[in-house]
Amino acid sequence: MTLNIDGTEVGARGCLNGQAPRCKHVDISPAPEQALPQCGACLILGLAWTRLLVCLTCGWVACCDDSPGTHAREHYRETDHPVVTSLDAETTWRWCYVHERTV
Repeated sequence: MTLNIDGTEVGARGCLNGQAPRCKHVDISPAPEQALPQCGACLILGLAWTRLLVCLTCGWVACCDDSPGTHAREHYRETDHPVVTSLDAETTWRWCYVHERTV
């Protein structure tokens, strides 16, 4: 068994290129019903959003980190729901707040 500097088994890495460990948060994310396609917090505050994200744990829709409110990240901090994706139907990426990377 080969371990890296932090004691993680190198053979346990799940990424094809071996650079990042597999994010298990994706495996526990159900397919929730999503909320309305708007950031409710931005509407209340009168802010505009650049892109909307949907929480893959509960379906909550909120603005991304590029928006003034960063309400999707705030939702993660309040709930510990780790993975979001874009509300855009053509998008396939997912972001894990725990690992701070796409998964």
